[in-house]
Amino acid sequence: MPKKKTNSSFLRTRFNVFGVLTVFFLLIGCKEESKVADEISNIVIDLKVSRFDQEFNRAQAKDLPSLKKKYPYLFPEQFADSVWAAMLTDSLQKVIRSEVQKEFPDFDDQKQELELLYKHILHYFPQYGVPKIITVTNNVDYQNRVIATDSLVLIGLDNYLGPDHEFYQGMSVYIASELDKRFLVSDIAASFANKVVSRPRDRSFLAKMIFHGKQLYLKDELMPLTSDAQKIAYSEKDLAWAKANEEPIWRNFIENEYLYSTESKLAARFLDPAPFSKFGLELDNESPGRIGRYMGWQIVRAFMDKNSVTLQQLLTLPADEIFKKSNYKPQK
Repeated sequence: MPKKKTNSSFLRTRFNVFGVLTVFFLLIGCKEESKVADEISNIVIDLKVSRFDQEFNRAQAKDLPSLKKKYPYLFPEQFADSVWAAMLTDSLQKVIRSEVQKEFPDFDDQKQELELLYKHILHYFPQYGVPKIITVTNNVDYQNRVIATDSLVLIGLDNYLGPDHEFYQGMSVYIASELDKRFLVSDIAASFANKVVSRPRDRSFLAKMIFHGKQLYLKDELMPLTSDAQKIAYSEKDLAWAKANEEPIWRNFIENEYLYSTESKLAARFLDPAPFSKFGLELDNESPGRIGRYMGWQIVRAFMDKNSVTLQQLLTLPADEIFKKSNYKPQK
């Protein structure tokens, strides 16, 4: 009589089948990713970058008419030419332009990164065109370091001189830490995300978390070669803290019944830019700000890992559906 299979041999057979299937699906996934990468690399774009900051720095009063003709949107009509002429010789403005020139003598690296970004945008959102990029100085207006329309993107380069730059002395450290050129392309991706990710009508904390999670997941797709720290504007130390504490953060949110709360103060504590997140615990000072955005990001990632949904479909789905179908479990 043939011998009966033992439990161990049966389990071994099941394990081998599972292993083969796992490899099979991984290969399919890799093949699909390779196909997308090939499609994106074959997209041809003509990205134009104009260094207005340099042109203005070299200009004299007699050059203003030609500059105004070339860049009419940068010269509001309510300001007389005398205002712009004064800016050409103003000592503080000259220092700002000089410091920008030191940090950005050229824009070649950034242009290459932007070309890759816009290739990804055109792949996923072909209805959008490639805007013209114009670099300017804007008196370190860090809240408006990128201004984007469908056809133009203005970048205030004096907001990307590095967190220790003298211009940023006196600023809060958490603000100055983001004023670095390694975040420049990520900021432009964020400006695009603001166009395509609609703010939720649902006022719950969960809906707000997932709104930010969608924006960060969009960066995953549009900036696949960029680090997570750059996408969320964290230091590597802050990102490591978020990963290491994902489970207790989630437990805190659940135990305090925050997810479906509409308490507006939760945004200030966990979503808005801040030096740290506010749990009301001793560990607060160790935490990075905006930790709720990080958590929303992980929920959206979990959802996309478990569901066959396009990027465009994701952006239209309600937060509650994303959360329930994500089966999100934090890393321990």
